Amino acid sequence: MSSKKMSFEESLNRLDEIVRHLEKGDLPLSDSLSLFEEGTALLSACSKMLDEAEQKVMKLRKGPDRTPVELPFDEEET
Repeated sequence: MSSKKMSFEESLNRLDEIVRHLEKGDLPLSDSLSLFEEGTALLSACSKMLDEAEQKVMKLRKGPDRTPVELPFDEEET
């Protein structure tokens, strides 16, 4: 795959492609290991992108003056 940074969707598509190749079981061991290494790197990158996205997710609710207030997604409503 190219050296450009892939989007989350591109990474998932490539990861799916890798899984399909590995599930066939017809690749030489060295090729399987290379694909496995690429897959684990993609999985790590996807996990990092999800963590970053989760940090950006905000929940809106009405404040005391009835205007929207942004809160972290996991903060409990009082």
